[in-house]
Amino acid sequence: MKNISTTLHAKIHEWIDAFGFRLNMSQTNRKRNITVSHYFFETFNFLEKSNVKHPERSQFLCFDPYGEKIKVNSLLDLQTAFFENISQL
Repeated sequence: MKNISTTLHAKIHEWIDAFGFRLNMSQTNRKRNITVSHYFFETFNFLEKSNVKHPERSQFLCFDPYGEKIKVNSLLDLQTAFFENISQL
């Protein structure tokens, strides 16, 4: 049985890998040990800001169909924004 207490980072990466998201760009600030990654699938984009030493503390940000920022607090937030975006096509 899988560990139930997986982090948001692990859940999101498992979902984006299964769905086929691509990494568009990644930038690392070596002084602060922070990496910003941009992922996309079709017309949906989202950003991940993570600390190299603590990836479990990653922050995710995506955009709704109207271009408004949505802070992702759960996998459901990301999935909802994704399916709303895809349904607009």
